[in-house]
Amino acid sequence: MTLEELKLRQAAGLYLTEKGDKLTVVRDLCGLQAQFMTNVFHSLRLRCRDFDTDTSGLCKNWTIRGTVHVFAEDDLSLFIRHNYRSRDWSGYTFWNRRDCWALTPVRQGYFADLIIEAVSEKNYTRDELKELCRENGMTEEEESSMFDQWGGGIRELCERGFMNYTAEEKKTFTLSPDFTPMSEDEAKVEIARRYFRNYGPATIHDAMYFLGAKQSEVKAWLSCLDTQSAECSGKTYYYLENNRSLTNPLPDCVFLAGFDPLMLGHEKKESLFLNQAHLRKIFNLAGIVMPPLLLHGNVAGRWKMQNGKLTVELFDPISAEDVRTIRSAAEEMWQNIKKTEIA
Repeated sequence: MTLEELKLRQAAGLYLTEKGDKLTVVRDLCGLQAQFMTNVFHSLRLRCRDFDTDTSGLCKNWTIRGTVHVFAEDDLSLFIRHNYRSRDWSGYTFWNRRDCWALTPVRQGYFADLIIEAVSEKNYTRDELKELCRENGMTEEEESSMFDQWGGGIRELCERGFMNYTAEEKKTFTLSPDFTPMSEDEAKVEIARRYFRNYGPATIHDAMYFLGAKQSEVKAWLSCLDTQSAECSGKTYYYLENNRSLTNPLPDCVFLAGFDPLMLGHEKKESLFLNQAHLRKIFNLAGIVMPPLLLHGNVAGRWKMQNGKLTVELFDPISAEDVRTIRSAAEEMWQNIKKTEIA
């Protein structure tokens, strides 16, 4: 398989050459990484023929790679599987084995019950839950554990299926609906199936990177799936047919979202679309994945939209014709654009 064929298959699988309906796109892509909801909405806008900002049927929780994703509420059983609705806080976890952990199992249980009871009545913001816990005797040390910046006790409540974020920019928690978690093996194979069907063709290293998995795990999943393989530049790529059209070309210019699936779906150092010389201009050292500008199938720069002004930072010189291509794509993407600055 040629490099261009690989790139076209990856782009088609990620709905960049032909749009799909919103819930199907979200399911197929295993959700969308959601540090910032503006990125989620932009990513969906690129990929969905029925795009709107209505988040009915979506929720937000920690899933793949231990990061927060927006995904279909129907997939709660796929992503939320461990210690479902367990109120036993006595076992060792990633959180309570740390020296700075201040909650005893009894105290964690007390505040967990308090929070579950609260969100069963109405949605609460993080700050509102903090205030509620303070009013009920939580100390500063206990607060730093329950509301740790990386998740803490709140995250445990979400990962056990008690509650999740609402799919909106405001960090609001809501009670999770009842569901029956899938078995661990069944869920992992299903996630791998979606990955190779929609992100493929992909290498084993790509799958390890996206799924946060070991090589042995990926190879085991591949043995369960009816994947096809292709060779290119000495690497083996695996994929499942998804019946997406390969006759539609990738648009000449695409303003990809921050944390876009095209960037996150494959090992960043082996991306087919990103020149490694520009790696840190997209994947910065703070863990932010900047919004890339895709020009003729390659990342040519990054962009920012603020108060109606579009700023494009190019990584290499381009032709006057390509500048016109960028401006035309911008006007098509944003009808209310006030100014475009390309440098």
